[in-house]
Amino acid sequence: MSDLPSHVTIAEEGPREGFQIEPGPIATSDKIALIDALSGTGLHHIQVASFVNPKLVPGWADAEATVAGFTPQPGVAYSALWFNANGLERALAFRDRLTLFGSISFAASEAFSKKNLNRDREGQKVAMAKMTAAHKAAGVPVTRIGIQAAFGCNYQGDISPAQVITAVSDAMAVAKDAGETIKDLTLADTMGWATPIRIERTVGEVRALWPDLALTLHLHDTRGLGIANAHAGMRMGVARFDATVGGLGGCPFAGQPGAPGNIASEELALLCQEMGIETGIDLDALIEAGRLAERIIGRRLPSAVLRGGALSAFRAKAA
Repeated sequence: MSDLPSHVTIAEEGPREGFQIEPGPIATSDKIALIDALSGTGLHHIQVASFVNPKLVPGWADAEATVAGFTPQPGVAYSALWFNANGLERALAFRDRLTLFGSISFAASEAFSKKNLNRDREGQKVAMAKMTAAHKAAGVPVTRIGIQAAFGCNYQGDISPAQVITAVSDAMAVAKDAGETIKDLTLADTMGWATPIRIERTVGEVRALWPDLALTLHLHDTRGLGIANAHAGMRMGVARFDATVGGLGGCPFAGQPGAPGNIASEELALLCQEMGIETGIDLDALIEAGRLAERIIGRRLPSAVLRGGALSAFRAKAA
């Protein structure tokens, strides 16, 4: 199947995903500076913070200060992440600045669920039912399902499409019991096990069962296959991708310190540009934001486009 989309939406998760895993403290002002820089690149969705336990994720102990400090731009939706009722309460204080929506989250790997959340499959069902009820009580719509470790797991090994389908079905059951309608589904390659053939198989089988859901791929570049996997997803018609500027980030519970993080937003934007797929992104501005991210964290990020730049500049010189 080859059904390339005419437009791809890139959801930028660099601030949230990246600053949660950096070993050194990152100044709140630097976090705000990166969010503001990203806001001027043509991105339409930026995930700006995590309302999580600062003892577990000290990089987001300043979530409130960061969310209060950035300058919102028209046409940009800003979101945050939380995992429990306390995180939801913290996010609710910023209804005027954040786009709030609930998500029902499961892992296709029960071993990862236990490692990441200290809950097995049945425990996660109970937890998600409670969280969905809390979202409803707060007037926050629950429209999305997120499946972690959808292509493989460092603790459990290969993950089959059937295991992903089971996880989606569990989440759908939670939504149905709560009277919620799911519109979006994210499949996350949390630990970088995906390959193009795995993408094709899993996306194909999931799409066959839930053809009306808007599908997002959240890809990590742990083994250098991130962009190849994104291309495989596009060929399957996937038009939504999570990415991080410069390739910031990674999962702190994956058991693989130092592994590259998410696919780099500017690499994905370049791929789309060269394929004639619209993103609405100013690639040069995004590259500059990536270089700012490098200066903030004090090290080189894995993105090759930060080194090589966009091809448009070289075409102009050649002409």
